Parts: sequence; structure tokens; C-alpha cells
Amino acid sequence: MSRTVLSLGSNLGDRLGYLQLAVDGLRDALVAVSSVYETRPWGVSDQPDFLNAVCVVDDPGRDEWDWLRRAQELEEAADRVREQRWGPRTLDVDVVVVGEVRSEDPRLLLPHPGTASRATVLVPWLEIEQAAWLPGRGSVAGLLAELPAEERAGVRLRDDLRLA
Repeated sequence: MSRTVLSLGSNLGDRLGYLQLAVDGLRDALVAVSSVYETRPWGVSDQPDFLNAVCVVDDPGRDEWDWLRRAQELEEAADRVREQRWGPRTLDVDVVVVGEVRSEDPRLLLPHPGTASRATVLVPWLEIEQAAWLPGRGSVAGLLAELPAEERAGVRLRDDLRLA
């Protein structure tokens, strides 16, 4: 029940280093990690571009709340400061989906709201899971195809950057 998709983002400091910190912190359950993509900021546009990636993790001993706690621990390890919603951050780790779990709890909305309209999540997720499915919304490939071309074009592969 614990196969989980996590979205990673960073736009402050050592952006790649913060993404790597997250991947390293998930190593015990890591199934796949996408390439690194550079994207324009969303929500608050007056900030640096992001580096983004998506990880698939799996651990039958963890539920959605365990994954949320792990995400928050990784953000804390990166000295994340929450000053502004959608503002700049050293590391953002979002729990996108946990199997077919649905949650309306305001502390953990699942699937993560907005995923269906964010190429910054859909593009890297589709890279590592061609048959990816967003519960309640449909295939990730279909959702991505429905986005405006400029939204998809704003997600640029950084093949010069790698997560180990």
C-alpha cells in the first residue's frame, strides 16, 4: 500500500545538492528517480528557477503519514524556512500519491492538489513511470497532453545534472 510518488524541488542555494540530500534520505525505499529538470517558479514568479525531480519509493511498513513525516524531516535537514506560500525554498518534498489512498485531511491532501495541472510533476513522473496514473484524474500521459504547450515547454531537461 506504500508505493509512493514524491516530488522534489529546490530554488535556493545548492539546488542540486538539496535534491541529492532528499534522494539520499530516501535511498532505503527508492525504486526510481527521474532526471533533473529546470522550471520557472509557480505561484510567486519573482524568485529563482527551480530544479525539480520525482522519486518513486516503496516500503510496505510506511503509510501516507510516515511519508509525510519523512518529507518534512528532509525539508528540515535542508534548513527549509516557510516564510511565504509558494515562495523560494531550499527543498520542497511533496507527497503526490500513496497507492490509491485518498485523503481530505488538510495536513495531507491526497492525491496532492494541483498535480494534474503541473508539468513540473507530470513530466518527470512520466519519465520514470510511462503507465503512471493519478487516482481520480487519469493517466499522467493524458493529463500532460491536456496542458498548454507553453506549460510543458517550461519544464527543461538538465541532462548536465544527475542525481546519484
